[in-house]
Amino acid sequence: MLFAVTLTYRTPPAQIDEHLGPHRAWLADQTRAGHVLFAGPLDPPTGGLILAHGEDRAALDALMASDPFVVHGLVDVTVLAVSPALRHADFPARWAAAAQAVAAA
Repeated sequence: MLFAVTLTYRTPPAQIDEHLGPHRAWLADQTRAGHVLFAGPLDPPTGGLILAHGEDRAALDALMASDPFVVHGLVDVTVLAVSPALRHADFPARWAAAAQAVAAA
């Protein structure tokens, strides 16, 4: 299942900056493991967005609980589960197996 996860900053930028390195390392580890498909800051800089893959919501919640931003109470986390119906043909089927592939024009 895919999840759209938004992180909304709860603390001043200086506190976010203190934990940015460990947060980015966590994201890199989760990306290597296939749990995070992409992640990045929002514009305006109020937080970030993660597209994640997991077995179910409980697995995602456990994953997010290990994010340094969450561990230190720096962000509010909002999760939306997504059941893809369509995917671009270049998007890996393993992350959206039930979605119909649509080729580029």
